[in-house]
Amino acid sequence: MTASPPPRPGPRLHPRGTAHLTAAVGGEPAGPLRPTPPPGRHPAATALVLGHSPAAPAPVLGLHPAAPALVLVAHGSRDPRALGTVRALLARVRELRPALAVHLGHIELTEPLLPRTLAALGDTPGILVPLLLNRGHHVDQDIPGTAAAAPARTRVAAPLGPHPLLVEVLHDRLAEAGWQPGQDEAVRRSSAVVLAAAGSRVPAAATGTRRTARLLADRLGVPVVPAYASAAAPTVPDALRALAAGGRDRVAVASYFTAPGRFATQCAQAAPWIAAAPLGAHEAMARLVLHRYDRARAREQAELTPA
Repeated sequence: MTASPPPRPGPRLHPRGTAHLTAAVGGEPAGPLRPTPPPGRHPAATALVLGHSPAAPAPVLGLHPAAPALVLVAHGSRDPRALGTVRALLARVRELRPALAVHLGHIELTEPLLPRTLAALGDTPGILVPLLLNRGHHVDQDIPGTAAAAPARTRVAAPLGPHPLLVEVLHDRLAEAGWQPGQDEAVRRSSAVVLAAAGSRVPAAATGTRRTARLLADRLGVPVVPAYASAAAPTVPDALRALAAGGRDRVAVASYFTAPGRFATQCAQAAPWIAAAPLGAHEAMARLVLHRYDRARAREQAELTPA
């Protein structure tokens, strides 16, 4: 499997579909976020993991000289394509928010490692946005532990998923691979999608993947079965066999991975029909990264504002 190609215009969520997906995840907006007046400086030093966004949209904070840096935290991979993909995503984030300082750190395997990135910030405060799709050990333990040891004030945002913007990216990647919208009823009855994810022993991770699968099923109008490369069941081959036994012989594999790597490649190779590329440096991914940054910053300001 090759690295994600540069995003090109593809199918987009229609107004009704966007509203439906937004309602399904508690009212989070899928469109651009509007800035509001900036907050003052915060005195406290914290390293917190935030939960998923509340039902009511939080304000997006405007930038000012004291705005915390955005530190994108990628997992890291031995696949050289992964670093190129993450760097391309960083470039998109910088294009969308030119005045914001954006940095990259990896949990393991790839330089720069997160401790080195945070040390280089010095006393500049930072908000860490995990380039991870669900809660799990890295989000709950590894990243907060590293953030707490940083010299500057830090805060950890929620992982990227679930969110309607991820469904938009998944849909576009499937369309690029050959998925055709507007299928007739006979074709839909023989079609399905396996949402291939990394897998985790943390229950919250599977919950998030199942939620994304339901949203994607609503978008496509066919069953979407979550399956895993490791640490959880069903595996991708098991899910494909079960769908085939049920008469679904036109099955696509959607890649619920942020970048190319060993697991993404293995899952794609199991596809009996088409396999989509990983989420990659899609424009909606850059918007989602900034959305998580803005939510974390708004949450911090709310906690520090007297009642």
